Amino acid sequence: MSRMDFRAIMDCVAWFLAVILAVLLRYEFDVSAVAWLWVLALAAFAAGLQALLGWVFHVYRGRFGSRSLDEVRALVLTLVVEAVVLAIVVAAHPPVPGLPRSTVLIALPLAAAFLFLLRYAPLFFRRSRRRANNAEHRVIVFGAGSLGQALVRTMANSSGAFAPVGFVDDDPRKRNLRVSGVPVLGTSADLARVAEATEATDLVVAIGRADAALLRQTTDAAEAAGLTTLVFPELDRILSGASRLSDLRSVSIEDLIGRQPVETDISAIAGYITGQRILVTGAGGSIGSELCRQIAQFGPGELIMLDRDETGLQQAQLGVAGHGLLNTNDVVLADIRDEATLRGIFDSRRPQVVFHAAALKHLPMLEQYPDEAWKTNVIGTLNVIAASRAVDVTTFVNISTDKAANPTSVLGHSKRVAEKLTAWAATETGQRYLSVRFGNVIGSRGSMLPTFQRLIELGGPITITHPEVSRYFMTIPEACQLVVQAGGIGRPGEVLILDMGEPVRILDVARRMIAMSGQRVDIVFTGLRDGEKLHEELVGASEETSSPFHPMISHAKVGAISPAALDKRGWESRLGSAAATQDPGTDTSAATRAQAND
Repeated sequence: MSRMDFRAIMDCVAWFLAVILAVLLRYEFDVSAVAWLWVLALAAFAAGLQALLGWVFHVYRGRFGSRSLDEVRALVLTLVVEAVVLAIVVAAHPPVPGLPRSTVLIALPLAAAFLFLLRYAPLFFRRSRRRANNAEHRVIVFGAGSLGQALVRTMANSSGAFAPVGFVDDDPRKRNLRVSGVPVLGTSADLARVAEATEATDLVVAIGRADAALLRQTTDAAEAAGLTTLVFPELDRILSGASRLSDLRSVSIEDLIGRQPVETDISAIAGYITGQRILVTGAGGSIGSELCRQIAQFGPGELIMLDRDETGLQQAQLGVAGHGLLNTNDVVLADIRDEATLRGIFDSRRPQVVFHAAALKHLPMLEQYPDEAWKTNVIGTLNVIAASRAVDVTTFVNISTDKAANPTSVLGHSKRVAEKLTAWAATETGQRYLSVRFGNVIGSRGSMLPTFQRLIELGGPITITHPEVSRYFMTIPEACQLVVQAGGIGRPGEVLILDMGEPVRILDVARRMIAMSGQRVDIVFTGLRDGEKLHEELVGASEETSSPFHPMISHAKVGAISPAALDKRGWESRLGSAAATQDPGTDTSAATRAQAND
């Protein structure tokens, strides 16, 4: 028997049973009230009519693809025509006790249900079972909102390695939700039970903009349930189709200590960048290169990338222009310590907006060589400010650090002075000369995470200064997002400070990284270094903050220092003579600290 013959027989049986069941329903299953001879005759007629109409409309002649939309249309047409013919036959015949005229009206939806269930229910269950059994990853989706539903539909319609077996969601309104046959099986508290019942292997976090705290909690719960936690690089991109299932990846340490990004005011950014000549100092660094990449998205008239590191400039050019030829005028090799060269570059290129990212940033190194902090972070910043003033730059954004708040280190004091010089330039020019202050940047060159990763690869030990030391963290894209937004909403002389949430204990980060590596690595405590704080601060003791434009960005005012005041107090000569006469490890930053706190 062919497949078409089998379907024809089953469709005829469906109509036969539908007519009988319709009569029984009409008489509330009182079999004594049914005129069985007439009912069976009508049922047989309906079955035969289905075979005839199915042939006429090509349902049983192999014209349509199996379970295709064309086949569905033909089935619906067959059902409608059959119902009309049956209704005419019943209406034209004299009334028969025990055969109600409503039989056809009741039988039609019953027959339709039978026909479609016979065709599609086996397909659905076989496919779901086959995909779940054959898939490499049996997935529980955490979050049954629009993102989770889109993800499950994508998985259900693909033949990839991921098969959804259930949702978990803490919203009680989604308790009975089912998407593409995948049900909500419980809340996050039920994760272990759901994982055991479904034999799942992975948990996919499908919550848009899930913050680090939620990811830490979810990852710990998944690990306890024997699941691997997977995320997307940017979870909400799946809604626009920008992310694919192949983008799913394991949770990284950056995910677990990062934070939810701040929403960007695109209109404010575009207003002062689009069509303008933009210059970025320190463009070859981690922050500078990402900053250039983000600025390029807003259509500047010209983007000038300046750095003294030619390899860094090549990487920045690759990110912005898609090549690293280094033979175009968008890359400029120069040192901000060289005032004359810097003036010449500004005079010839005449930037309108300047982002000053060039700086020395390693705290213990600058404690040993404080005069280098002076030359780059103070005098270098002054050189950039002077060159900017000379060509009437309208927006100047100085990138600072949380170590400038109540500074205790050479790095912190030098960056504090840079903030004050920027504030002085704002008062002198009336233009938007301002600073942006943020905490540690995850994954930047020479930062904690790459260092820890390298130490783990070498077998350890990981060195931490103190068991309780904590720091604020943010991702490189988020840091640059704040810098770019600052130029749009900051006012002259201000310092903009991001609300960075709760600080993260470094020991917890080290332990998580070791656990994720699967290796046995020791942790050694070395003691706080000179100038280092146990806990960083974002706002200075004398600073008052407000959030006039964005609830997650605070504005503060800092005092101004003029270049003349720096010269009068003899910083450069004092630092230079101290560095020349003392050992490199000697703290020669007393003058820097005194001036910065004035």
